Amino acid sequence: MEESTMKKHVTLVAALQIGFSTIGLIGAIVIFFVFNFAGSFVENDEAATMVLNFLGTALPLAVGCVSVVGLIGGIGLLSYQEWSRILVMVIAAVGCLNVPFGTLKGVYSIWVLMQDESIKLFKR
Repeated sequence: MEESTMKKHVTLVAALQIGFSTIGLIGAIVIFFVFNFAGSFVENDEAATMVLNFLGTALPLAVGCVSVVGLIGGIGLLSYQEWSRILVMVIAAVGCLNVPFGTLKGVYSIWVLMQDESIKLFKR
């Protein structure tokens, strides 16, 4: 493939990464508020309150952290930073567990970022 074609693919991977990460951040906020809202219905049950508080903190924190790292990686791809190529490949591999869209994005991202022409773009 030509260098200009690979630049388009890398830009698309960056856009996908930034888009999915933004959706992930919004999802983390929604999860946080949903669990806090659900907790208001079980205030009298100590075990349920404890479980909802744990899940309402741990899930948004995990999703938010992965999304922030993905957002940073996507922005780094736009400026062809070597570290961002590796970071996005790792995030894409983890994202493959998110069937079906994460799998499609992950396989495509890994394919693009493993091409020799792409690697050359990041070695400048």
